[in-house]
Amino acid sequence: MHDIRWIRDNAQAFDRALARRGLAGLAGAMIALDERRRAAIGAAEEAQARRNLVSRDIGEAKKSKDDAMAARLLAEVGELKTRVPALAAQEKAATLALDTALAQVPNLPLDDVPDGHDANGNVERHRFGAKRAQASAPRQHFELGEALGQMDFETAAKLSGARFVVLKGALARMERALGQFMLDLHTREHGYVEISPPLLVREEVMFGTAQLPKFAADQFAALAGADAALRRADSNGAADGLDAARGAGGDRRWLIPTAEVPLTNLVRESIVEEADLPLRLTACTPCFRAEAGAAGKDTRGMIRQHQFTKVELVSVTTPRQSADEHERMLACAEEVLRRLGLHYRVMTLCTGDMGFAARKTYDIEVWLPGQNAFREISSCSQCGDFQARRMAARYRAREGREVGHVHTLNGSGVAVGRALIAVMETYQQEDGSIMVPEVLAPYMAGMARVERVAG
Repeated sequence: MHDIRWIRDNAQAFDRALARRGLAGLAGAMIALDERRRAAIGAAEEAQARRNLVSRDIGEAKKSKDDAMAARLLAEVGELKTRVPALAAQEKAATLALDTALAQVPNLPLDDVPDGHDANGNVERHRFGAKRAQASAPRQHFELGEALGQMDFETAAKLSGARFVVLKGALARMERALGQFMLDLHTREHGYVEISPPLLVREEVMFGTAQLPKFAADQFAALAGADAALRRADSNGAADGLDAARGAGGDRRWLIPTAEVPLTNLVRESIVEEADLPLRLTACTPCFRAEAGAAGKDTRGMIRQHQFTKVELVSVTTPRQSADEHERMLACAEEVLRRLGLHYRVMTLCTGDMGFAARKTYDIEVWLPGQNAFREISSCSQCGDFQARRMAARYRAREGREVGHVHTLNGSGVAVGRALIAVMETYQQEDGSIMVPEVLAPYMAGMARVERVAG
């Protein structure tokens, strides 16, 4: 969320930065909405001041027994009693219009972010490891998993529809092992505090991290008492749908698309002492995404699921700390893949491929032999004060005790499902079994290989 005062003072810089993201001329539109808001505030304040003045003058007129003047003033007060609420409503509408418009504007990219229209403009930063030599053509993870009898998409579709999977046996255990390994690494060695957050959150929490309102179509919503609420809405002639049900008494929550949402919002509407920063938080949670814009993409396998598990990293810092914290977070995420012995590369995203709330993003792309391609497994972003303004999250400086907005950062540390895919495809054997990476052995009761169980 942007500060309209900053936009007014830096209109050209604002437009130049957004032009790098393919957006033009927004400063003028925002300032026009702010002018409307300011005019509405001025008119409301002027009317209220006049009402106060006239009310005082009525008393003076009555004291001096000027009945004609008192009558005129009483008539004016009557008119102002109607006018003041109307002007207040106009002020509220103008403020809402400005806030709604500002909420749709993405973050401004940092100067060192490469320009580009899409993923083709991303710039490789570095690589780790190399492709493993394999005796035969590598198979994709779903071919391996189905042949092992431990990855079942057909049953998942019966339960929940497309883009779900049922994992069984050793593969289910390996998924759990990966999550535990990542949490242990980040908490024991990287200094993150493990959090077990709610998976259902309020609308204002999703707004705080900028999933709402712009990306509502990509989210899943849950409604308590939905059946009764929908029946009431229908009986009242209201339109079907969540909004109608909510209006009829339903209680809507949102399923988190990433643990970034609850973790970052832990500091919402609060003032954190600078001495307590940076805060470093991590969680391993299920994540839920509607994938509304992914029709036809990655329809086979586990690459793009409606439900998946991810270890998230979140940092809350002062503005001075955020750039260094971004590099540190990237290194923490990379260490997961290094210890798993996976080949990967790090990309600096261009202006046209960054997320809405980010001002700079590194993507880690792991090599998948079965796909013969690099695929994203982690995104590490610094957001500046963009989310903090939406959450009213601030900090108090050590010296001077001034209060300012915190900076927030988030990253995958890493996506557990995609790590499972990478391990399966990287460590696959000619007989279809999968070797267990050494670092996972303690979490797999010493199991050295995932094999098909007879019978």
